[in-house]
Amino acid sequence: MDSFSPSAARLLPPDLRPIYDKVLAGVRLTEGDALFLFQHPDLNALGILANILRERKNGNVATYIRNLYVNYSNLCILSCQFCAFSAKKRDAHAFELSIAEIAGKVKTGLEHGITEVHMVGGLHPTLPASWYLELLETLRALDPNLFLKAFTAIEIRHLADRIFKKPLEETLGLLKKAGLGALTGGGAEIFDQGVRDRICRGKETAEEWLEVHEAWHGMGMRSTATMLFGHVETLEQRVEHLRLLRGLQDRTAGFTAFIPFAFVPETTALAHIPPTTAADELRTLAVSRLYLDNFEHITAYWISFGLPLAALALNYGVDDLHGTIMEEKIFHMAGAKTPLGQSQGAFEKAIREAGRDPVPRDTWYRRLSPSGAAAQPKVPRAGAPASA
Repeated sequence: MDSFSPSAARLLPPDLRPIYDKVLAGVRLTEGDALFLFQHPDLNALGILANILRERKNGNVATYIRNLYVNYSNLCILSCQFCAFSAKKRDAHAFELSIAEIAGKVKTGLEHGITEVHMVGGLHPTLPASWYLELLETLRALDPNLFLKAFTAIEIRHLADRIFKKPLEETLGLLKKAGLGALTGGGAEIFDQGVRDRICRGKETAEEWLEVHEAWHGMGMRSTATMLFGHVETLEQRVEHLRLLRGLQDRTAGFTAFIPFAFVPETTALAHIPPTTAADELRTLAVSRLYLDNFEHITAYWISFGLPLAALALNYGVDDLHGTIMEEKIFHMAGAKTPLGQSQGAFEKAIREAGRDPVPRDTWYRRLSPSGAAAQPKVPRAGAPASA
């Protein structure tokens, strides 16, 4: 059903009509509006509202990316309560891949048609700066068209402060020159410092996370934004998180998409927290679409939601289902029961069943033809001039 139609408007309860009028007129929602929507009981009405922006920005297309996840190591100097991934050197589940092992995984991925490697790890205490540069250079040499999306903001700060021992911008410049094409959005969690003290004490602050992404955007590069929800945060703290992301996007326009993650508590130190509900997951996606009016894309991360719910979210403001991934560790070590990867066929089937048109994309959310050729102008690769 067309979300712009009068019949759609008649389905809305009266208390949502003022927000409906704002959305139709392109008037920015306030933090009070976002909190009201988070608390509103009519989930389907939120979907109708969110789909107005989804259709306006992306039409009937839903995208996915052919990518490979690689976690190079889980050795980490931190011990975040929400994380079941990190390890100390003597822990039974500790691992560290060599550059040759990572290159082997990527070669296999290329044989399956991937266009992106998504790579993160723990805050490794001893790997030298040269290792990270050699890793990027080695992977870039495998295929000049392969996009390297790597490192969270806290990894970047760790590299700058402890490993490279250089200023933030200089460290980012060295990584970009070696082949880094985009930053991941991980590590944002919830920006409120009180929440961070409870679930990830010692991790970077909200200001430090935002500073890394702003510096990267200032170099003409792109990244994603995330939020980990469904643990100890309040709805007000979710809204504040979104406010800070929207503010940075106003300044830089450097975020390609917003990707909220539902917390998986099962094997973490927060296992006593019940998993969030499907209704809360859909509501969070819909409110994010409505409030983040300066983000072009909202992604449903099927690893935490499951593919059926992620596909349903295409009716709640979502226009992207993330990627094939092939080998995910972080959420699965926390207890996720979803598959380790998805096929291109599974994505296309799920998207069509939701009434959308499936289209593959690249890292910067540019649409590709089914063969992988650019259906839109190519984005500059690492080291080339790029507009944000």
